[in-house]
Amino acid sequence: MPLFHEIGFVLNGSPIRLSVPVTMTVLEMLRGPLNLTGTKYGCGEGECGACTVLVDGLSLNACILLAVECDGREITSIEGLAADPAAAGLRRAFVEAGAVQCGFCTPGMVVQGKYLLDTRTGTDRAAIARGLEGNLCRCTGYRKVVDAIERAMGSTEGAGGD
Repeated sequence: MPLFHEIGFVLNGSPIRLSVPVTMTVLEMLRGPLNLTGTKYGCGEGECGACTVLVDGLSLNACILLAVECDGREITSIEGLAADPAAAGLRRAFVEAGAVQCGFCTPGMVVQGKYLLDTRTGTDRAAIARGLEGNLCRCTGYRKVVDAIERAMGSTEGAGGD
């Protein structure tokens, strides 16, 4: 019988209290009891980026992060970015650049793009490509994703809204 632990955290701006098995990952918590299915299961090993979420502003793989580690923290999933006016420029840039193909990796790419916009660790194409190294895609070849993030960084709205 698994051990459970009650945790409290902020998810996409809303406070949450939940009793979770101590072995449950953030990905399982999002997709299971919280019914947020935008964050995808890809590899289950933290290698593909399909499950990327922001935790206290840091880009992390939800498939290898335990839910109990998020007690007292702030989590932003793709659903949180979908409702976030500050991410509108990034969402629009993905559409305009044609960076959405099959859509499986897109949530993780958008979340990682938001992280890159927020941290501004580098704004040239090479820095953006390095920032996406943990996110795998079989459809786009990454050029359009880099184009989208570059467009969002260069626009006055970027991560900052409409």
